[in-house]
Amino acid sequence: MKKKYITLFLCATMFAGYSQEKKENPKAATSLYTDVTLTHLPYQDLQALSMDAAIADLDQDGDPDILIANEHRPNILLINNGKGAFTNESGTRIPQVPHDSEDIGIADFDLDGDPDIIVVSEDDKTNELYLNNGDGTFTDGGNRIPVTGTSNSVVVYDVNNDGAPDVLIGNNGQNHVLINDGKGFFTDETVERFGEFIDVTQDLTLSDIDNDGDQDILVGNEDANRILVNNGKGFFEDQSANRLPYRNEPEETREVVTADIDGDGDLDILYGNVQAFVPNALRQNRLLLNDGKGFFSDITDTHLPKDDHRCFGVAFLDIDRDGDVDIMTGNTSGAKFDGDSPFSVYVNNGKGAFSDATGTFMPSTITGKGFDIDFIDVNGDGIKDLFLSNRGSQDFLLLGKKG
Repeated sequence: MKKKYITLFLCATMFAGYSQEKKENPKAATSLYTDVTLTHLPYQDLQALSMDAAIADLDQDGDPDILIANEHRPNILLINNGKGAFTNESGTRIPQVPHDSEDIGIADFDLDGDPDIIVVSEDDKTNELYLNNGDGTFTDGGNRIPVTGTSNSVVVYDVNNDGAPDVLIGNNGQNHVLINDGKGFFTDETVERFGEFIDVTQDLTLSDIDNDGDQDILVGNEDANRILVNNGKGFFEDQSANRLPYRNEPEETREVVTADIDGDGDLDILYGNVQAFVPNALRQNRLLLNDGKGFFSDITDTHLPKDDHRCFGVAFLDIDRDGDVDIMTGNTSGAKFDGDSPFSVYVNNGKGAFSDATGTFMPSTITGKGFDIDFIDVNGDGIKDLFLSNRGSQDFLLLGKKG
């Protein structure tokens, strides 16, 4: 989720030198990232069913830690030693109760100065709220969440502009808006702020798609996707029919992200698509261009390579360090979701058209069932690194190297 729009700032001469090296020797791009999974992650502990990862300084020691939403198992909390090497301290820091954990949000919900955690769950319909004790250990506060649901997505946003982070939950059913009282207790204001509609939602994403200074909501569904436009006061109107071009074929979206792909100052949309539960859904991911006012045209055929993956994770990130956003996807493409698939990479030409560079940046060993992609500096050297959630197998950590 919900989670990941990163730009890497390097000097112009480094951009130029790297771009020339890549043209002369495409394999040189692999030198940008080093796989440190076996030395920096607790390998034996991470045979997990990783659905999502959130990276934040949970123990407030100045470096980012990793929380993993672990499907049908207790969630995993990895503590950073400051140099990007992690230890599994789940058992002493966070309640170890198995749920069908799907997605994570992190914010200071009770406004006491430290980060708290919300994790939403699907099959067992249990939303988990964990309050930070101030030292990176957490206490169960789930009784403060007034709703249950078959939930797949959560985002955190101050909906009513009162300074307290609120919670939006994407469900199989009615999505929810929960308003924080400033002390970490929540009230359900769904009907007033969203209206009543039933979706099978896999992802919620916040984005100011109409450039009016507030966050709108993109809803990625197993049926028609939606755009909910904010009126500036935290009330949302479904304007999907006017703003989104729809396909004639079924579309089953697993994740939706936004970024300015063509450098024109507005946010464009990428849908990561699968064929999992919707018969005959078209797997091809979809790229939509913003006209500057939040109305979109479909440029998939001309700007995005064709693919037949089941794309369960997608991110915009500047993986080649040339100053524009590229695309990385995590895939589960084998028959009946078996087998390992590569993490796909599509590089931007600077004008919003992408070409397939899979295999250029990642070592050949980086394959699996990719569900989430995080691009953040974990070892404090000023260069973004990659943490890849790999459902059912070892998650991956790749450190960025100086080019």
